[in-house]
Amino acid sequence: MSESDSSQEKTEEATPKKAEKAKEDGQVPRSKELITTSVLLAGTIGLYLFGGILANSMVDIAKLNFAISREAIFDPAYMFSNLGQSFYDAFLALIPIFAVLLIAAIVGPIGLGGWLFSAKSMMPKMSRMNPGAGLKRMFSVTALIELAKALAKVVLIILLSLLLLKSLEGELMSLAYQDINASIMHSLEISMWSAIALSLVTILIAIVDVPIQIWESAKKLKMTMQEVKDEMKDTDGKPEVKGRIRQLQQEIANRQMMGEVPEADVVITNPTHYSIAVKYKPEMMETPIVVAKGVDLVAFRIREVAKEHSVDIVESPVLARAIYNTTKIDEPIPKGLYIAVAKVLAYVFQLRNFKRGLAQRPSFPYSVDVPDDLYFD
Repeated sequence: MSESDSSQEKTEEATPKKAEKAKEDGQVPRSKELITTSVLLAGTIGLYLFGGILANSMVDIAKLNFAISREAIFDPAYMFSNLGQSFYDAFLALIPIFAVLLIAAIVGPIGLGGWLFSAKSMMPKMSRMNPGAGLKRMFSVTALIELAKALAKVVLIILLSLLLLKSLEGELMSLAYQDINASIMHSLEISMWSAIALSLVTILIAIVDVPIQIWESAKKLKMTMQEVKDEMKDTDGKPEVKGRIRQLQQEIANRQMMGEVPEADVVITNPTHYSIAVKYKPEMMETPIVVAKGVDLVAFRIREVAKEHSVDIVESPVLARAIYNTTKIDEPIPKGLYIAVAKVLAYVFQLRNFKRGLAQRPSFPYSVDVPDDLYFD
């Protein structure tokens, strides 16, 4: 690519091909704040749903560890067994909450950008190990934005935590004077509402961060006009190849069209430049249709095929030009040309009867009139 091309501004939106390639490379928008919010909310929901089970388990563990006989205290084997049983009971109580957090950790990242597994993005890149490139990334605009978001998040959470501690000071101090069972349940309730409050802060940050990540991802994928043109060439092929394809398609279409000429009732010419093959079967169709048409060499070939299969050829320059310019292949002729074509077909059908000895020789319809709006020079 030339220097002028590389200096172009990236003003064009990413094409579907580039977007798909970026996805294969693992370049999709992701929001860390959305993941954090998902995990916090999931933890809160887990506490709400399974907090009772966890609290009862903690009560049982407390009873197991505080209601020990004097003999058991001096038994090392019992103490180790008791410790193992406590860890086991705590693990079983935490499994439901851990499961909810695991689901959130999986679902959170795909909330923005969708599910994606890219082995290419996991491959080591030497460019990432370049100290100069690393310093450049550290002091880039993106790094500054991330730093600002992190500081804002820390400040907001600290402020909210201080407000929570201040507002809950009385409740927290009262835990020391409550029954052990009530104290555990009350502490879990405080933890749950505190987690909900902290989650609200992360939700606000995520609401701001998600559009930023989508905008930054789209900005990175933007292309220059030259890149769009180059991709179109690669996708659609070179002009020479496309020209050759169109030529082959035209040849195939011409061969199919020539196969319809023997079925025509008449070929109308001008007489050298235009040839139009018209077919009309009264018992099968309401109006005549054009089965083949062409100019110059194609017109000449139509006339040759018509002669080979004894299809009548009628010279009518005005009518030939009118049909050629107004009617496509396999389409009926326009209403404005009904009378003119009917005169030609009547002449052809009478001529066939004459050749069979069933009628007199018909006169050629020299007065084939075409409406002014269908007249072509």
